Amino acid sequence: MCGIVGYLGNKEAYPILIKGLHRLEYRGYDSAGVALVNNNNELKVYKAKGKVSDLENFTKDKDISGTIGIAHTRWATHGEPNDVNAHPHYSQSNSLALIHNGIIENYAIIKEDLIKRGFKFQSDTDTEVLVQLIEYIKNKNNIKLSDAVQLALTQAVGAYAIAVIEKGNPDQIVAARKSSPLVIGIGDDEFFLASDATPIIEYTNRVIYLDDEEVAVIKRGKEVKIKTISNVVKTHEIKELELSLNELEKGGFPHFMLKEIYEQPKRIAEAMRGRINVEGNTVSLAGIIDNKERFLEAKRILIVACGTSWHAGLIGEYLIEELARIPVEVEYASEFRYRNPVINKGDIVIAISQSGETADTLAAIELARKNGAFVYGICNVVGSSIPRNTDSGSYTHVGPEIGVASTKAFTAQVTVLSLIAMTIAKLKNTIEPCHFECLVKELSLIPEKMKKTLELNEKIYEFARIFTYAKNFIYLGRGYNYPVALEGALKLKEISYIHAEGYPAAEMKHGPIALIDAEMPVVVIAPNKGMYEKTISNIQEVKARKGKVISIITEGDETVKKLSDYSIEIPETEECFVPLLASIPLQLLAYHIAVVKGCNVDQPRNLAKSVTVE
Repeated sequence: MCGIVGYLGNKEAYPILIKGLHRLEYRGYDSAGVALVNNNNELKVYKAKGKVSDLENFTKDKDISGTIGIAHTRWATHGEPNDVNAHPHYSQSNSLALIHNGIIENYAIIKEDLIKRGFKFQSDTDTEVLVQLIEYIKNKNNIKLSDAVQLALTQAVGAYAIAVIEKGNPDQIVAARKSSPLVIGIGDDEFFLASDATPIIEYTNRVIYLDDEEVAVIKRGKEVKIKTISNVVKTHEIKELELSLNELEKGGFPHFMLKEIYEQPKRIAEAMRGRINVEGNTVSLAGIIDNKERFLEAKRILIVACGTSWHAGLIGEYLIEELARIPVEVEYASEFRYRNPVINKGDIVIAISQSGETADTLAAIELARKNGAFVYGICNVVGSSIPRNTDSGSYTHVGPEIGVASTKAFTAQVTVLSLIAMTIAKLKNTIEPCHFECLVKELSLIPEKMKKTLELNEKIYEFARIFTYAKNFIYLGRGYNYPVALEGALKLKEISYIHAEGYPAAEMKHGPIALIDAEMPVVVIAPNKGMYEKTISNIQEVKARKGKVISIITEGDETVKKLSDYSIEIPETEECFVPLLASIPLQLLAYHIAVVKGCNVDQPRNLAKSVTVE
């Protein structure tokens, strides 16, 4: 959450910072701000409530000169979104400006102490406390800024990615991180700083990823110096980004979300490339094979994740248990980390996160490793914290996901979990060779079947317009499709602000059926696989109470089609791969309802893409 960007070089900083904020706006869009050391060595801070465009309007008649600056787009934690609480924050003397992603948990104690020492505060944020503390330590000890930052951070409890600049010093940015992402871009006589690589790739593909409790001193004409807050000098290898600028543009689509829905056939194929052989009859997943003894000996697998990734984990549970015959438990990372879970040394923990920076999932990983578990990561962002803090893992390779509501990341996670389940099953001989080959071949066909499913877009748009009246939705599914129901309901909630709940279809009778009437749309995932007859019975129960049924059915199924008010036909596939196809119409349904309602589908209210705080 929150987007940080910084620049130090030979160009004007402001245009680079604003463009970077637009690239990072999916991380937060409550308010935005910029701090510059201008051509007169003055420290100027400009900020505004609202989007980055509001900040641009505010600065039209301001002095925005200077070749050094830091900028921020906010997702509010402490203090409501307004001009005062927006970042950057000045120190009391206006000689320092700081931006921050994260939460300083002990800010109230520090603030109370500083108030006693005569400090006055302008905002309600924890961030202003940190910049005031840095100035206090700097002045009291008569030390340079980087040393003051180090000492201040030894007192700060919580998560942070920060950048600080100083009045009269146009040649230095000091940055630091703990549990919030920060990457430094290395250009030709210039440096870039950002929460992720998206604002940097336009200028350089060479980056340094900071680790926890590291402070970086970025000076004009010098190499980046990095040390820990306990003053241990560190060296970092410069990495090369595998990212193209085209991936960060809408490519002719009205929204990033729709673009990313349509990217799924290509991205799922890329997630399988090199992992399924050319003949399409075997799977080779290096992260599993290189650690096969751990997986062969595993008595239990724990999957930890949040939000959409948790729904993918539920599908992974069904896949692994059915194919590899290993017991699986799926946990919300936010609950797992606090409930003193039983973790054994023989356990495998699979951590799933699109961004690789989800705070609760990272904390769950730390807990698992402390208890001796083997931790396997599934992540999209190369170089993020989860790949660097797990024993092994697999990237999903779907490219940047800019839309806040996850689409292609979800189907890619399910694809990788399918590959994991099939690889383990092959190693354990828990699957018949003919069934294994059948599954491999069918998974290889999923991208083409996704393309066919996307041809339903116009049909879905037509009837989606009808349901903008709805205040509530129910989504029903059984077996593999219960998590799909959860995910479909989440998508609708996230972007259209319609209350929706996903349920196992059989559980409808145990409460939710009381809600069904002529005003209640009910989405049922009803392929001709698994518990087909049981699902038909559930649909009949809904119809008996005048509920409006929208069904996701297998192509050619006339039985459920006749029972439904609206139906969407998807290609036939193996039961375990139905979620990969059924999720697409649900994404499109949510998208079109939200667009017709006039909602901002790429930046839904109160949400941000990467949840780096608790």
